[in-house]
Amino acid sequence: MFFLKLIIMPGVLYDSIVYGPVSSRRFGVSLGINVLPENTTFCSFDCIYCEAGWNNIKANGHTKQLFHKRDDIIDSLKSRLTDLQERHLIPESITFSGNGEPTMHPEFAQLLKDVKNIRDLYAPEAAVTVLSNSTTLDNDKVFESLSNIENNIMKLDAGSEYLFKLINQPNGNIHLSDIVNNLKRFQGKLFIQSMFLKGIHRGLAIDNTTDQEVNQWLSHIKTINPKGVMLYSIDRPTPNHTIEKIPYTKLEEIAKRVRALDIDATSYS
Repeated sequence: MFFLKLIIMPGVLYDSIVYGPVSSRRFGVSLGINVLPENTTFCSFDCIYCEAGWNNIKANGHTKQLFHKRDDIIDSLKSRLTDLQERHLIPESITFSGNGEPTMHPEFAQLLKDVKNIRDLYAPEAAVTVLSNSTTLDNDKVFESLSNIENNIMKLDAGSEYLFKLINQPNGNIHLSDIVNNLKRFQGKLFIQSMFLKGIHRGLAIDNTTDQEVNQWLSHIKTINPKGVMLYSIDRPTPNHTIEKIPYTKLEEIAKRVRALDIDATSYS
């Protein structure tokens, strides 16, 4: 069980349910879906690199009321896809992302089915993509729904529990070992996305590119055996101003070690 927190502060936040299309360095022309509150962020992590800023207010027991309603999400998506269809603009991906962790929506599993059905009608060639931090996979409905989409993108930023706690700062009783075990349950039907960085947090040095940390991370990657791994570094301002962008050459060095495991890997600078 984890505890949600609410961000109310400036940051890169989405002020609508459906946004874009935007040009994504990973997914091409992507139409985004934000199932979470507008101008705030819900997440089970408080990542030191989050472009939305720090979590600073704990959510109360009325969090369900803050999520967008399922009907509103579906109506917004239909309207936007109809408009794009009339202009002969077809997205390559319909992507769940937005202001935090999308799988926390109380009706996420059914919502994902709805989106797949709408995709089939309006943009059948578009992939359905979900960007998730991997913390809700103990929910069987969430896990099953993610098992049946084209781009199931799960976060894994650290090899050790120590750096997992420092980088992702999970809210509640969330452990890296539990996340890895849940990722293994997909039996390879997923992609892993990993952020690499250096910095200082709470007076402690952070570097998940060291040989020791990468070796542990690679051990997780090997046992998860995903379809592919996406390696990237910071691309926008972060709340922790000490964080350094990792050079593309270093990302490629790590990516080559992933490929040596016979797993596809792509670096994004």
